[in-house]
Amino acid sequence: MHPDFDWRLVRSFLAALECGSLLGAARALGSSQPTVGRHIAELESQLGTVLFERTGRGLLPMPMALQLAGNARAMEAAANALTRQVSGADALVSGTVRISASEPVAVNLMPPLIARMRQALPTVQIELVSSNSVTNLLRREADIAVRMVQPDQASLVIKRVGKVSFSACAHRDYVRRRGIPRQPGDLAGHELVGLDRDKSILRGFEAMGLHFAREQFAFRSDDLNAYWQAVRAGLGIGFVANYMLRTDPEVEPLLPMLDIPALPVWLVVHREIRSNRRIRAVYDFLARAIAAAL
Repeated sequence: MHPDFDWRLVRSFLAALECGSLLGAARALGSSQPTVGRHIAELESQLGTVLFERTGRGLLPMPMALQLAGNARAMEAAANALTRQVSGADALVSGTVRISASEPVAVNLMPPLIARMRQALPTVQIELVSSNSVTNLLRREADIAVRMVQPDQASLVIKRVGKVSFSACAHRDYVRRRGIPRQPGDLAGHELVGLDRDKSILRGFEAMGLHFAREQFAFRSDDLNAYWQAVRAGLGIGFVANYMLRTDPEVEPLLPMLDIPALPVWLVVHREIRSNRRIRAVYDFLARAIAAAL
């Protein structure tokens, strides 16, 4: 037999043997009559023998064709089994997916979403990395990232899945103790929870025509989880993402007229691995779930 034997020839041979004609074999295989004819001719050439007698009524198998039929069917069965095994392995969504998310998202937003994901994808295990850097995705230290800043690396595929809105808020104990601010200017007479080196809250006040000094914030931290816990502890009025605010009914939203800019949320995956079925399943689930949660 020729060392470059084409296994597709066996399929055409068996189809011709079972159907008794080139036309019938072509229909069974979803191919064309000339193609099946070429396959059989090539197989006969490689084997050095005639397999069918061509007649006006179709194909008559020669003794050699009948002798080869058993092995050919065994070969076809093995090929079909291999195809099913490969297809099954590809269809099975299982294994580990590593997700990177900023600290407050990893702590407050992701756990309930992952709990639902485990019900939808029970054979997928999740590793959650709390990180604000996109470099861990570029270095393949994570499969998927949730980010508030749009990455610009060409090797990454990004999708905007929602936006994070913010509200001024305070614990009920603080409100009972200090009262409710009725307008933004009233914040000057309240204890405020602010950021430390991050100037975004101060810049937000300036955009509204309000001027606050850093020292007017009774508590300052750039750790957003510590910031949230300070608000929950009643240290003062803070500015918190609404998805965090909804987790504690004791913290009340204030000053609904404040126009605090929302932050877009981007779902990021490396271009080379987005076709992985396991990662794609988690990516698609997160795209829907994050949008709904926000």
